[in-house]
Amino acid sequence: MIRKVFVANRGEIALRIIRACKELNIPVVIGYSEGDKFSLPVFLADERVCIGPSNPKDSYLNIPSIVSAIEITGADAVHPGYGFLSENVQFVEICNSVGIIFIGPTPDNIRQMGDKSLAKKIAKKAGVPVIPGYEENNFKMALYHAKKIGFPIMIKAVSGGGGRGMRKVYTKEEFEKMWYTCQEEAKIAFGEGSLYIEKFIERPRHIEIQVLCDNKGNVYVFPERDCSIQRRHQKLIEESPSPFVDKCLRKRLQRYAKKLVKTIKYRNAGTIEFLVDQNKRPYFIEMNTRIQVEHPVTECVTGIDLVKSQIRIANNEKLDFTQGDIKINYHSIECRINAEDPENNFLPSPGRIKKLILPSGPGIRIDTHIYEGYFVSPYYDSLIMKLITFGRTRLEAIERMKRALDEIVIDGIKTTIPFYKKIFSNPIFLSGRYYVGFVDKLVSESFQKEEIYG
Repeated sequence: MIRKVFVANRGEIALRIIRACKELNIPVVIGYSEGDKFSLPVFLADERVCIGPSNPKDSYLNIPSIVSAIEITGADAVHPGYGFLSENVQFVEICNSVGIIFIGPTPDNIRQMGDKSLAKKIAKKAGVPVIPGYEENNFKMALYHAKKIGFPIMIKAVSGGGGRGMRKVYTKEEFEKMWYTCQEEAKIAFGEGSLYIEKFIERPRHIEIQVLCDNKGNVYVFPERDCSIQRRHQKLIEESPSPFVDKCLRKRLQRYAKKLVKTIKYRNAGTIEFLVDQNKRPYFIEMNTRIQVEHPVTECVTGIDLVKSQIRIANNEKLDFTQGDIKINYHSIECRINAEDPENNFLPSPGRIKKLILPSGPGIRIDTHIYEGYFVSPYYDSLIMKLITFGRTRLEAIERMKRALDEIVIDGIKTTIPFYKKIFSNPIFLSGRYYVGFVDKLVSESFQKEEIYG
């Protein structure tokens, strides 16, 4: 039985976990960096302990410091949120070895799915379709298979994420240059430079399936999330259900997701991600072995609390719903509000928030850790808020998002709110005919015409 949860994260996800623990009547302690001393999660946790300086490598990525803090505070479980140590096998193994319950998957689960090349091999064996490619980290053989598959192809880092260590290659002549560029980028970002290649699919949709797996072998699959609105491989807007996915495709994706997680005996929350071509043929690309940034969309659609479910699974409890209870009750859309300047190539915009007015009313949810007077640090990810709307139809969710974007005021820093207003007035987005690469094309064309903010 979990007696006290340690939150090994910061920002809005730390606050989300704290709220889930409070609703479950579980005491919660947060480990914070010196730079987060005055953050909302630190104020609202039952206990708090400083784990190091502002730099993440000295605090949120400092395994000895975090494990010591867990033990000192008497916590017997840790929730890693997303990012930082959430998919760090070493951290999970250390927690397991000293009797700390890790609220997430097993080390084997993370190891199998964390290596994207190995994950594709496992998916193939499970009968889940994958994009044609070559999974070995061998330059000569990768080039051979690239020519065999046909350009364009994608070079990707095995340990990649967030668009780093990833390049599209159109010809064999540029293959070598891009290969070594990706390799160096991956070494810097992830500590190792292993690469693999796969066929580039023109104008795909990025569709993902949320799963929850308990300790008794039960798998719960949720309606899809469409994450195709991206900029430089970073998700911006997510919605559920997808305007592109029909009932037949939804069932196929859920069936593939279930086969994959059963193959690896997965535990806790996870997300299986697919690229779907224009003919609605799905291809597995990766699995994220953690809670996702965009989990509120699924919660708004189904009414099921995913974070509380994570804690219940880790506590070896029975979930309070069945597969039959997981239904599409609403349409939901999420915008990731970042402290970035869209007029200046989306450069980070740290600083103090001088004025903050948040939208409210029917069908609006806000997940954020900021407040008036809060200082947005340059040390961390630029995500400051998740603005989520939901309604009976996609149109109602969109109209509520437009209203929310008009109502919100964040003064003192630059944010991506003006950029989202443009997307929500774009006819291609409104029609639901968008695709991966749509936003990059929109930005490029609009800047050329000086139309985005003029």
